[in-house]
This record gives sequence, C-alpha cells and structure tokens, in this order.
Amino acid sequence: MRFEKVRAFLATAAAVVLLGIGYVATPAQGAAMPAQRAEQHTVAFDQYSMIIDGQRTFLWSGEMHPFRLPSPALWRDVLEKMKAIGFNTVSFYFDWGYHSPAPGIYDFTGVRDMDRLLTIADQVGLYVIARPGPYINAETDGGGFPAWLATQAGRARSDAPDYLAATDEWQSAIDAIIARHQVTDGRGSVILYQIENELAATGASQRNYLQHLYDKARADGIQVPIFHNDKGRNGYWVPPSSTVPGTLPGPVDLYAFDGYPGGTCRTDGTVGSPNVAPDWGIQGAGGAKGGATASDKTPGFTAEFGGGWFDYWGSVGTYPCTALRQGPGYERVFYGANIANRLTVQNFYMVSGGTSWGWLPAPVVYTSYDYGAAIDEGRQLRPKAQTLKTLGYFVQSVAPLTKVDKGDDVPASSTAARIEHTVNAETGTNFYFAVHNPSNATTDDSFTFPLITADGSYTVPLRLNGQDAKTLVANYDLEGNHLVYSTSEIMTHLRGVALLHGRDGEAGETVLRYPTEPKVQVLEGAASAAYDAKTGDLRLTYSHHGIIRVRVTAPDRPSLTLLVADEDAAATFWRVDDVLVRGPQLVRAARVHDGRLALTGDTTASAPLEVWGPARTLTWNGKPVAARSSGGALLAVRHLPGPREIVLPDLTAWRYAAESPEAKPGFDDAAWRTAGLTSTNSTTKPPAGQVVLTADDYGFHHGDIWYRGHFDGPAPAAVTLDWGGGGAGLAQAWLDGAYLGQRTIPSGVAAPPTRNNDTFTVPPALLTDGPHVLSIMVRNNSHNEDGGVNDAHKEGRGVIGATFDGVVPSGVTWRVQGTAGVDPVRGPLNNGGLYGERNGWSLPGFPDRSWSARAVPDTSAVAGTSWYRTSFDLKIPADIDASLGLTIGDPATPRSDRHYRVLIFVNGWNMGQYIADVGPQHTFALPTGVLNPRGRNTIALAVTSDGEAALESVRLTTLGVARR
Repeated sequence: MRFEKVRAFLATAAAVVLLGIGYVATPAQGAAMPAQRAEQHTVAFDQYSMIIDGQRTFLWSGEMHPFRLPSPALWRDVLEKMKAIGFNTVSFYFDWGYHSPAPGIYDFTGVRDMDRLLTIADQVGLYVIARPGPYINAETDGGGFPAWLATQAGRARSDAPDYLAATDEWQSAIDAIIARHQVTDGRGSVILYQIENELAATGASQRNYLQHLYDKARADGIQVPIFHNDKGRNGYWVPPSSTVPGTLPGPVDLYAFDGYPGGTCRTDGTVGSPNVAPDWGIQGAGGAKGGATASDKTPGFTAEFGGGWFDYWGSVGTYPCTALRQGPGYERVFYGANIANRLTVQNFYMVSGGTSWGWLPAPVVYTSYDYGAAIDEGRQLRPKAQTLKTLGYFVQSVAPLTKVDKGDDVPASSTAARIEHTVNAETGTNFYFAVHNPSNATTDDSFTFPLITADGSYTVPLRLNGQDAKTLVANYDLEGNHLVYSTSEIMTHLRGVALLHGRDGEAGETVLRYPTEPKVQVLEGAASAAYDAKTGDLRLTYSHHGIIRVRVTAPDRPSLTLLVADEDAAATFWRVDDVLVRGPQLVRAARVHDGRLALTGDTTASAPLEVWGPARTLTWNGKPVAARSSGGALLAVRHLPGPREIVLPDLTAWRYAAESPEAKPGFDDAAWRTAGLTSTNSTTKPPAGQVVLTADDYGFHHGDIWYRGHFDGPAPAAVTLDWGGGGAGLAQAWLDGAYLGQRTIPSGVAAPPTRNNDTFTVPPALLTDGPHVLSIMVRNNSHNEDGGVNDAHKEGRGVIGATFDGVVPSGVTWRVQGTAGVDPVRGPLNNGGLYGERNGWSLPGFPDRSWSARAVPDTSAVAGTSWYRTSFDLKIPADIDASLGLTIGDPATPRSDRHYRVLIFVNGWNMGQYIADVGPQHTFALPTGVLNPRGRNTIALAVTSDGEAALESVRLTTLGVARR
C-alpha cells in the first residue's frame, strides 16, 4: 500500500511533537529572557582587537552547528552551556544543502528555523559569527552544497555563471535572515560574516567569485565586517589594508585562518605525546605564512582552532582519546599561546559537536560528530570544559589583554621553560606566558624568571608539570587594589572579589601594593601574609588546595576578598554577569530584581550554593532558597538536591517484516524512472555506449538507490559494477531474484575511497537464456566534499557503469528508484530509497500489527533489508533533563565478521547508521524533541544484511541526567 497520505499526516504530527517538548523553560527561565536590543551598535577593529561601541572586546567563540542538533528546543540548552563555560561568542555554519532540496526551494521552518536560532543566541547573550558558505566543508554531505548542485555544468567555487546564479539564490535566502539579526542595527548579535571557507585556489576565477559573494552580501544588507577562513595560514585572501609581502589580497575586511595543531591519538585509541603550541602571531616568525601576521592592520583571528577532531568509519573510536588530547593541558598550552600571540578573536572548533544524523555526514565521518568536544554529543560537560571556563572568564575579565604588544625577552632559569611576554602600553599591565620548550613538553620543572615592571624588579618562582602553561598578570588594577603580580592565574574578578586558581599542591604567591599596611584576614584555608613597609608590598603565600579565602582591607582602597582555588575547586565557580556563584554543576542565568537573585541551572548531584552579588534573597530554578550571610557571600542553608534516578524501559515486543521486493523478478517497476540520459555533468562518466546511471542525474541524492536492468539473451557469467557509495558504502546484487552477494567500499582510514569496481559472479544454475532482471541496491553514504576546488562533490553515486563478462551490455533497459520525496518536517537528508522508507515503515504511526513478532537479538537474517519496529513509553519527570541514546550490540566486542548495518529511525527521524563490521559507533544519541521524554515513542530499524549476520541486542542508554 502506498503511504503518502499517512506519511503527510504523521509528518505534521511529528512537527507538533518536535516543537512542543524538550527543553522547557521554568517560569524563572522564561521570565529571565531579555528582550532583543533596540539600540544600534558600532563595530570597528584595529590590529589589536575588535572594538564594539568604542570598547575593546576579546571575542572568545565556540563552534556549534544547529543542523547537528535537530531539536530547536535544545539549542538554548547548548548555547546557555557555552555562555556558562566562558564564551561570549558562538560561531554557526549554515548548511546550504540542509535547507534546499531542489533549485529555488528553501525551507527555514522547524529544525531549519535559523531565525529562531539567532534570536536564541541573542537572548542568551552571545555574539554570533555567521558562516553561511556557500561552501562550508565541515565534514558534511558535499561540504554543505545542496546535492542538486552536483548536476550543474559550471565548476563550483568559481565564477561560472550557473554556479554564481545558484549561490545568489542561497545568499538571498540566508542573508535575509542574518541581516535582520546584526548587532549594528540593534536587532540581534551577529558581529562577523564569513564568505567562503578554506578557498585554497587563488586564480582570477576565484577572485571574481569572492568579489561576487562580497558584493552580494553587502547588497543583501550585511553591514558587519566580512572575512574568509584561510586553510593553514597561507596568507590567502587578506584585506587590501595588509602591507605584508607575499600575501594575496581579496575582497574581505578581516583576515582569518584555521589550525589544528596537537598531539596524536594512537591506533589503539590512547593519547600520544603532545606537541608544543605554535606561535601564530606577534611571538612568531611573522610574514605572510605566520598566521595573524599576514594582516598587519587587523586583529589576530583564528576562525577555527582545534577543539577536538573528527573520527572516521572503521577507526577504533577516538573521541574519548581526542577529548583528552585536546583536554585541559592542551587548552592551557595552545589556547594560552594564542592569547600570548594577540589572537583576540578565537573560535574553537568544535565546542559542541553534535550528531551528523540522517544523510548529513560526509564520507569521511560516521554518525557521531562528538569531536571530543567540551560539550559531548549527549550535551554533557566534559572536564575540559572547566579549563575553557577559566580561560574564557580570564580573557573577558582582564581588559588590558585586548591591546598588547610583544614585550622584552624574559629568560627562565631553566632551559626546559620559556616565557612569552606582552605589555599593554596604555595601562602598563604585563603578561607572562610560561610554557615548556618543545623538547621538554612532558617534564616536571621548577624555575624562576625575572619580572620587571613599573613596580620594580622581582624574581618569580614557578612550576610547570607536564603539558601545562600559565599566564601570569603583573602591574594590574584588581578591583581598585594594585596587583604587583601573582603566580596564581586570574580566573575572574568583580565587586570586590577576585578568583585566582592554580594546580593542586603547587605553591603560590600574590603580591599587592598598599601605601600603609592593610588588615589581612584568612577566612578559610592556610595562607601567610608579610608586609614590606619599604616597598609597600603585601606578599601572600600559600599552597593551592581546595579554596583559600583571604580578605584584605586598607584605607582608601575597596575591600578585596581573594578566593584562591585549586583546579577542582575553581571548576565549581560560575560567573554570570555581575554575580559569582559556587557549587552547582551548572549555572545558566542570574537575574536581580528588588534584592532577589533568581538563579537557574542544573545539578547532577547534591551541591552547595554560595553567591557573591547584589542580593538579599535567593531562588534556584524558581524556588526560594534559605540562605545566610557568610564572609561577604550568601550561603544556602541546605544543599541543592540532585536528580532523581530514572528507569528506562526494556525494548521488547518487536514486530518484523522483510522487504527488498525490488530483488524479485516479478516486481512492478513500471513507475520508476527510466535511465535514458546520454550525458552527465558528473566527474565520473559511464562507459562508452552506456546510458547514464548515476543517481543524482535522476534526482535521487541521498541514501539507498535501487536499479533494475531488464535484458534478454543469455545470462552473463559475471557482472562488474563501477559504483560510488561514499564512505563505507554498500552494494548488493540479485539476478532473477537470486542473491549474488554484497560488496563494501574499504574503510579504516581518515580519507577513505568513495568509489569501487567490483565483480559479482553468477552461479552456473542461473546461466540460462532470458528474459532476465538484474537488481542492484547501492547505499550512498554521501557526496565528497569539494575542498580541492575540483568538483569532487560531482563524483557519481549509485551505479556509474555496468559490464557483463567485461563488455558493456546492449539492449538493457535500466530503471532507477530512490527516495519517494522530501519529508516536510525532517527535510531532504532524512530518507533514502528503501522500500520501507518509500512506504512509511519508518514512521511512528505505520500500522504494523500484521507484521510477525520477533525476538531481538535475532538469530536469523535474510539477504537484503528487513525491518524491526517497537514502541515504548518514557516517563521522565518534568524537572529532569535526561539525555538518552540507543545502543546496538556490545561496544566491548567488535564484530568484524558480522556483515550487516542498521538505519535507526526514532519517531520517524533517521538518527544514524550502525555498521557492525566497520564501526566504531555502537551508541547513537537521541535528542529530546526527537525523543518524547514523557510519552509514546517508536523505533524502526532497517537492517541490511548479507543473509548470515542477524541483528544484535538493542537497548536504551543514559548519556547524562541533570535536575533543572
């Protein structure tokens, strides 16, 4: 039975589910959302930093992709977490192909509502770096190009007229949204706009192309500065203001570049030796290829700097390793080096990786795009997020960082260490970045270095243990008190409170200057104080452990409370605007009204609550909190409660049906497209004398494609297919209903092949006279990216050519079938051309009562595709945010002998592909909004097997639980 009417109804119902559940604001959260700003703002820059409304601003940005989180209800959750861990800016790629299933058709509704996304970012209080492409790369299908672009004649990323007409179409659509969210006219927070990405081709065609994009953006009302992201610091496409020899000027206002330095993850998934951070700014060698030095009139700008790395089909599963490799030590060393090099616009790729659901992933990646990021795929904060927080709070709190020059060379007493010195000439503030030399990146070393400022000369003791770095501040106004220097790092300061931090057990000293001896009170922990009347220096010495609280009071100076924390203790602090909070696992927002401080956040366990800020009473997630005064703070009388335990249901009562009727000789394919084209713009042409078979030419761009070749005469002894399937692609073949076997494209490397040539041997029993039907199913695991500006996205998918016994057959009539259409809710990347997909088997309301009951794990399989469906209820309490996943098989037991794969549909959403014999992924994130946490859910699994491997165990998994 055809299922279009039911499919349309269920798609509409799914939209109601998607938009109506998930991240639900409590009354306090809803009340806390600020109205959009109405005032206009100025945006300028010089070689030091961005300047907003005349105020120098350090843009500390993290990358997040809305298309990798198909639940608008969760966008606020992730963006609030980014703000909480120290970011003041978010970078968004916009994926052209995600919004455009066909030329002239653009969809910005539901999960594709970018207007809603930008509104949320503004409400959360984040500036936005908008990156609309047209080409984005980003490990996405076609690098973000719509699949229909693969059929164009003109070369992509050039000034070919048909390509420019297509980009005009895209820019008109996306620019209209971006333009009404710019900070310059007060309607939003978009502060920068990127044209193109990593365009390494430098010919006149590309120059014309970039100029076209720039002019189009300006004509569309884009007012903010425009930039391009240079891949690998080539000095390409710098603004005309650059006077650096060897650079290539382009139509941009700012120069930006990317870089992914770091250590390695070994083939067993463990971390290798760390590398040492490069100097891509004022501390480096300079010149056109020196990074930020390629543009001498604009601020240092890393459009992408490694926050992790993607993983590939057939790997050992390196995301846990990547999270450590680009973990706290890496962040302190590499991001700290960027700060010392005056890179005052830094964007880390990724901070929240998300999921490449459906047919979104490029051939180089599988479903999970966790990336080892600070916010993992289940939206949980990794330990590395806490180090990001210390750095993010620091760069936003210590304003002199936004205008520094290279200072005098500073020698360290040990050759194992080096000091990079910068100075703000206007304030006299000095910064000393201490890091190991390359050959000593893992040593434990104690040393001293000379510190010379307007306050005098000092010999400063310091320790670096392994992959670590520290940025020390000297000659600085610390809340109206003069900081001479501290060997503890500044995390933040506000309203008479300064939070410093250091490694547990390491000695620290902080020197403040007063004209007369101040009063010193040690409120908690152990610290010693000594005042030198000759110099006016108050020296506090201590060992970092837990929290040390010291109050310093002096005449004619504001009272100062120093909080000195080790790293674990520092992680418990959160700064929200003018409020400092300690205790909860996450603080999202703080609003003060009539002396009442309304806090919102999460607890993952019972937690204390302590607050420094302008408040007399407290609420937490809308509920009053009893509190008392304690050392200048408000301290909750009782701990905040953690989440209640949740119980997940077992997945039982499976229903089963086999499909692949297309393999049977009598299947009616009369309604299928007849493959009759004789020319193609694909880069992979058919053999001479054969019609075009590539799927894109017939409008079938994603997922599975079926071919049926009808011919008379004798059957061939062998059929050889030239076929394209993307990363870990699959082809299965039948002759007259008899299964010939399956072939897969090899995997296990970061840049896998995406096209194969395979022979299927025909059994002797089938070598009879016709008529015959050759049935072929090809799984298209996405189009290549076009990073080389060589039209790689036009490589053919599906069957490219077929030969019988080595000869191009004559008299074959080919018919082709792919997806039945675009899902109106889930978009063009959700469905392929399986029979079950074309007939609604993936949707929650499909009537499967006539299907047979089946146990999972199963013990038998059929060649081709079979479907398993079950429904279950979830009863997650309304105040609990539970991140759930679906796990297939045993992650601890790889099964290279199990040749089957599964498309996972949850309430109709294609949430990924499990490939048992390739891996490495076993657990698939199911975001709230796709999954209904308080109601009915349906899982449909499309299992494609070689006929021997059967479906393994399937279960729900908890990825994280928090109380809201």
